[in-house]
Amino acid sequence: MAGRREPLDSIKNMFASRTEWNLALNRLSEALARHRASGRWLIDLTVSNPTQCGFTYDSDAILAPLANPAVLAYEPEPQGFFSAREAVAAYYAERGATLNPADIFLTVSTSEVYSFVFRLLCNPGDEILVPAPSYPLFEFLAEIQDVKVVRYPLVYDHGWQVDFQALEDALTPRTRAVIVVHPNNPTGHFCKAAEAAKLGQMCAAAGGALIVDEVFLDFALAQTGAASFAGAANSVALTFTLSGISKICGLPQMKLAWTVVGGPPEIKGQAKARLEVIADAYLSLNAPVQHALPALLGQRHSLQQQVMARLRKNLAELDRQLTSKKSCSRLAVEGGWNAVLRVPATRSDEDLAIELLETKGVAVHPGHLYDFAGDGYLVVSLITPEAAFTDGIERVLAAF
Repeated sequence: MAGRREPLDSIKNMFASRTEWNLALNRLSEALARHRASGRWLIDLTVSNPTQCGFTYDSDAILAPLANPAVLAYEPEPQGFFSAREAVAAYYAERGATLNPADIFLTVSTSEVYSFVFRLLCNPGDEILVPAPSYPLFEFLAEIQDVKVVRYPLVYDHGWQVDFQALEDALTPRTRAVIVVHPNNPTGHFCKAAEAAKLGQMCAAAGGALIVDEVFLDFALAQTGAASFAGAANSVALTFTLSGISKICGLPQMKLAWTVVGGPPEIKGQAKARLEVIADAYLSLNAPVQHALPALLGQRHSLQQQVMARLRKNLAELDRQLTSKKSCSRLAVEGGWNAVLRVPATRSDEDLAIELLETKGVAVHPGHLYDFAGDGYLVVSLITPEAAFTDGIERVLAAF
């Protein structure tokens, strides 16, 4: 019959192949769900939500600017309100970087920034290089944009560093960008100045861009933190520097992030013009949080002081307990909210994490979640409330 369509073989034929993920819970997630359903006590050493970690927020300073009468007017601005971008530029000025608000694009999240930049740079099937170990979100964001993720290794030798030979070997004609996380999650190491310069040169030579995620930049455990990639210092390659108030202000629920576009003037101008069209098509960022941004950034220091005190206290407690457990150690950490434990690799990290959950009542992240090269790694959150952290680490180390 003319115009007749064959029936669908299955429901999945209705959906794009890019969404054919394995949606079943993995063994650790299943075990965690069972544990929570049982009502048994749980010490969560994977916590990453600062609003659930017992920090004190200045509610007046946060809530008052959200009541600005200006939010009743709709004034679409693809890059975000100029006053909000000025506030972002002022944040970088405190770090010694002079930025033009015209180089700043506001979005609801760094995930949205990644989506915009992938769309800006990549045709379907193009490649983005991401570090390993690192946060597992990149692969999902890339797949949604029909982009292929290729990993380049970070190696540990008295601290973390980029394996530049492996990175160079991973470059192909389809490589569109290299992602750097500064400091990296979960390893907590900063990209050193010499590495930053070499990364910029390699990207420029390959005709690609550098994408730098700096959401944990303010949380340096040393007395002096590392410099931001934002600004004129890294202008040899087209560079997108990402951050936002989720970590900086401990306000993930407020949904505001940004990217700073840098690089040689001509290519930077082309990138900004095209990125503006993408941003204009979405106009996703709401007015209240944009009007409130100067105040939200202004009150970040109080929260950051609390977080830094928690990070240092928990790290010191971890080191104290490790002194009596010679079979375990921690890897060097320079910043961020996590620590990596090195433990005996007598079983898979997933098996170990499940055992710790079922026998000790402690939730930890296995290293394979972050693409560690082998077994014997556990990742724990340093923003866990102190008493729970102390108890949880005691239980973890008692297993060895």
